[in-house]
Amino acid sequence: MRDDVVPVHDAALGLLHPGDNWFAYPIAFPAPPVVPFAHHLLDGCYATVSDTPEFIDLESDVGSFDSAREERGLSMIALLLDCAVAISADNLVEANRILHELNQLASPYSASCAERVVAYFAKALASRVMNSWTGICSPLMVPHKAILSCFETFGNASPFVKFAHFTANQAILEAIQRTDRVHIVDLDIMHGLQWPALFHILATRPDGPPHVRMTAFGPSAEGIGKRLASFARRLGVPFEFEPVAKRPGDVHPSEIVARRGQGEEQAVAVHWLQHALYDAAGSDHNTMRLVEMLRPRVVTLVEQEASSARGGPFLDRFMGALHYYSVMFDALGESLPTVDDLERHRVEQGILGREIDNVVAVGGPARSGEQKFGSWRGELARRGFAQLAMSRNALEQAQMTLNLFPSPSPPGYTILHGDGTAKLGWKGTALYTASAWTAETVYCNG
Repeated sequence: MRDDVVPVHDAALGLLHPGDNWFAYPIAFPAPPVVPFAHHLLDGCYATVSDTPEFIDLESDVGSFDSAREERGLSMIALLLDCAVAISADNLVEANRILHELNQLASPYSASCAERVVAYFAKALASRVMNSWTGICSPLMVPHKAILSCFETFGNASPFVKFAHFTANQAILEAIQRTDRVHIVDLDIMHGLQWPALFHILATRPDGPPHVRMTAFGPSAEGIGKRLASFARRLGVPFEFEPVAKRPGDVHPSEIVARRGQGEEQAVAVHWLQHALYDAAGSDHNTMRLVEMLRPRVVTLVEQEASSARGGPFLDRFMGALHYYSVMFDALGESLPTVDDLERHRVEQGILGREIDNVVAVGGPARSGEQKFGSWRGELARRGFAQLAMSRNALEQAQMTLNLFPSPSPPGYTILHGDGTAKLGWKGTALYTASAWTAETVYCNG
């Protein structure tokens, strides 16, 4: 094991060790091809390299060191791309040989951001090769408790989670003002950390808080509902909670609509924070049918700007994912730059690495056998939902979120807008997009 490797192993999370051998074939080292975004990956991710050879004089030989560093990084990326091409051509023996070389070169514990990206993608490609050899491509096991714990760390280390929560909550608040009864439908409640902040604001309404009814999907929904009920009770917010331990696409829409009650006048708010950790929806068509039948006053949608996660040919999915997650790693690396930062490794392994596995090794949610929409925003518009432009208050909330995470080198995190959405980006590259929609024509025109 290398000296700079953090000696940590969590079997429950399946940490990859640099000494682990996935396969045992030897390999020849190919010449690096031209990669359009390789220099972006190197310029950003390699900015924190600290494993400088002792014999290098940084004052006199910095140019030669930079050149060697870039050549090594390009070689690793070239190997990674050659492996992906071999897999797409069903040349599994060649892919396996390349993976053996990458296993010796790249470590997820490295000080180099680019090397860590390569390590996680190599691990995902190794799983992909194994799936192809065995003919079995099952969705990854979902250790929800471990994922939710890592997701909380992710929320503390970067603005992505808070951006999703605050912009969605602001859009919901604006849609349900002067409403006495609210029905919130969370299509994947995950940890439920979004809702206490909303309850706090509702509790301070001059005319009193509304009655809040929540229907939440997810395997952990029941336990989360008990905690939310206790929190709402302390704030004096009338609250009902209905857990659904299934995916929204696996439930007949009429079952959920029937629970609304007869003759109740209530504003319906549907929320979904999309991700590539697991297939949270099931059938997109059934999920959309549920949303349509609920006739929501507002739908808040937060999507990753990674179209690769929604299916498509393997090589396209791989290239899109490599570009997207290289930017994500760069952003996280600058937020938590310490070489042995356990929080950074926890997020990279438990969140980003798992998403890479799901997109590359399993194939993303589309490989579950269910038909998936390329864009939920496009599908909502196609089905007659009207977009609600993110308000000035929502954009200010998003900017305030960024102020909690100052980046060491501008531009760093940025808020992009102009098409009615709010986009959170890193150095000008959009990573998450928040949008709001309505099915209520009167509300939209009013």
